[in-house]
Amino acid sequence: MTTWTLGCNSCAMRCEHVALIKEGTFTGTMARMEFDNLWAFGPNCGIDNINYIVKAAELCNSYGLDATSTGAAISFLMDCHEKGLLSHEDLDGIDPHFGNQNALFSLVQKIGKREGIGEKLADGVKVAAEKIGKNSAQLAQHIKGLEVTGYDLRCLKTAALAAAVSFRGADHARSGVYALDMKGKVDRLKAERGRGQIVKDNEDVLALIDSFIVCKNAKGTFYKELEDLAKLYSAVTGIEVTAKELGTAAERIITLAKLINVREGLTRNDDTLPWKVMNEPIPDDGPAKGAVVTQDELDLMIDDYYQARGWSVEGLPSKEKLHELGLQEFKSIIEGKEA
Repeated sequence: MTTWTLGCNSCAMRCEHVALIKEGTFTGTMARMEFDNLWAFGPNCGIDNINYIVKAAELCNSYGLDATSTGAAISFLMDCHEKGLLSHEDLDGIDPHFGNQNALFSLVQKIGKREGIGEKLADGVKVAAEKIGKNSAQLAQHIKGLEVTGYDLRCLKTAALAAAVSFRGADHARSGVYALDMKGKVDRLKAERGRGQIVKDNEDVLALIDSFIVCKNAKGTFYKELEDLAKLYSAVTGIEVTAKELGTAAERIITLAKLINVREGLTRNDDTLPWKVMNEPIPDDGPAKGAVVTQDELDLMIDDYYQARGWSVEGLPSKEKLHELGLQEFKSIIEGKEA
């Protein structure tokens, strides 16, 4: 196996990792590898053969599949099979137990072609669980229909809150607060007030960075984030903007996304976590043993987040907040939904 790292011009934080299989099975296969697809096809599926992991990633590129979601869908199927929810007849002769590298390879192809069992998995684990039934929803690792990424939310309480409230589902990159948990900036095993403000502030900064079309890895280069971003915006556009005005713009972005979800019928009940995160404590020995996010803990942190955003206990932006952000034209979305 040969690997190398690529990056954008002049970037000091190159993130494009490429792997080329030099010998053995799938010789000549080359794919971009990063933490999440390596996790999704590797430990998440019990696979330790790097050649099969790289090949699965390459197949996803060929089929136009998201590798993280595909790996999560395959591990979901493996879980269903090992718990007796799917028979061999349901699986086109594939034996998808955890650690079966041949099953991994076959299932990526099935999903890419929407053949057999792949048809059930091709729209993600939420839809797959609805098709399979038999309490399989408890095994489906997703939030708002988006599969989880490679962070155990049971022992990363700030990241758990961020994932629950993220407008697009289980996306750790909406706020990046998993880094604060992992660095020990907060007690990652404790749910407490104040986490809502942390998530809110980090969501706002990353919403601006996305809007600037700047790499998220650049976040760590800003000493004073809003102030530095204001200077950057003013220098590039010639339009003077203050840190406060940018902060308001960031809130407007997140609130607009929330309004879209409200319009589409999502409620506080959708700001939640996978069943396993809330019901199966970490069994492994170590500092996180027994960690789980209870409903009471999640409710406390969600209330705190909504309060930080100036939203109601049901997660609805008030008419006053919409007016403050210049979004009063969308007030009809929340009318009739307020308590």
